Amino acid sequence: MLLRTVLLLALVGQGLLLENGLLRTPPMGWLAWERFRCNIDCDEDPENCISERLFMEMADRLAQDGWRDLGYVYLNIDDCWIGGRDAEGRLVPDSKRFPHGIGFLADYAHSLGLKLGIYEDMGNLTCMGYPGTTLDKVDLDAQTFASWKVDMLKLDGCFSTSEERALGYPKMAAALNATGRPIAFSCSWPAYEGGLPPKVNYSLLADICNLWRNYDDMQDSWRDVLSILDWFVKHQDILQPVAGPGRWNDPDMLLVGNFGLSFEQARSQMALWTILAAPLFMSTDLRTISPQNMDILQNPLMIKINQDPLGIQGRRILKEKSHIEVFKRPLSGEASALVFFSRRTDMPYHYHSSLSQLNYTGSKMYEVSASAFPGGLCWGAARSPMASLSWELWGLWRVPVGQLQALRAEAGAIFQTRVSRLCRRSWV
Repeated sequence: MLLRTVLLLALVGQGLLLENGLLRTPPMGWLAWERFRCNIDCDEDPENCISERLFMEMADRLAQDGWRDLGYVYLNIDDCWIGGRDAEGRLVPDSKRFPHGIGFLADYAHSLGLKLGIYEDMGNLTCMGYPGTTLDKVDLDAQTFASWKVDMLKLDGCFSTSEERALGYPKMAAALNATGRPIAFSCSWPAYEGGLPPKVNYSLLADICNLWRNYDDMQDSWRDVLSILDWFVKHQDILQPVAGPGRWNDPDMLLVGNFGLSFEQARSQMALWTILAAPLFMSTDLRTISPQNMDILQNPLMIKINQDPLGIQGRRILKEKSHIEVFKRPLSGEASALVFFSRRTDMPYHYHSSLSQLNYTGSKMYEVSASAFPGGLCWGAARSPMASLSWELWGLWRVPVGQLQALRAEAGAIFQTRVSRLCRRSWV
């Protein structure tokens, strides 16, 4: 079976490239799934059911509360929107919950400067049991999405075989191209094949998808964040080189603003997803989000780093016995970003390192230009790679906490040999 699937990949790989020029930086936006799931009971819960009303209200919040202007432009429908197929075989939305249709919702999003994303499944059924996109419906469904002026398609992989996915995902890429409308393509394909070679051909994937889910679905818990992070770190030698402008590894949505993460854990996920060059898809209720969580998701330095045009995914460079981990991401303009991540649960820890240990070598001068979270600015100078650096890092379950900082280190500026005294207030 594996050999046959590989042969199918080789056959469909020729001439079916996506070639849409989209998502040169990781996409940012909002999606419904984590917070609202498959709530279709609009009689009992009209404010929170999967409906036209919900997406219009979230669109209003994206436009009016500063999200759109920071780059959060995608408004993405997930599962449970489909009402069936009409007499011609075309998908139609649930008429009660989406009375004006998906085209109306796309026009509304566009009128606010947003983009609309939609969900389907490369199988007989979606994961929640709604009509899927079988191989014979790929072209028709792509044309339908284009006629609605959809801007992104997420294609899941429930209720399908490896052979069907090997044919279907490249076929959908070609079908989207053929519509003439630029539609970003989010593929769940690798997650259904274990996420790794040889079952996953990342060279082909990068040619047909703009982003792809590699691993398990995110649930609303810190354990899930760590599980996904650990998988990405374990396989970073495979995953990091395949990411770049127009093709992104997707560790799944941000949980910030929901129920499973503490404030410190929420900041941690935002910083880690930033360093991984991950898509930033919120899935929370933007009508009721707290100012603290809003500040995390709207952090301008985090967004600037995440959207760096060089598009290189970061990686873990150090794992200390002290349970401190350091992640580094190269940025444009000879800059880089660092995340210092503490898994300690006891007490504040004074972390000491050096430029050379953080892979800064040579005779250049370096600057720490800013801390990612509000509270202060760090600066100073050092020329020697052996210059020492010190941070006080707090455990994840202590309050307040400052275990994560994303810092830009730029060539040709200034850096202080010991920054703990200057930076402690911004991290404690």
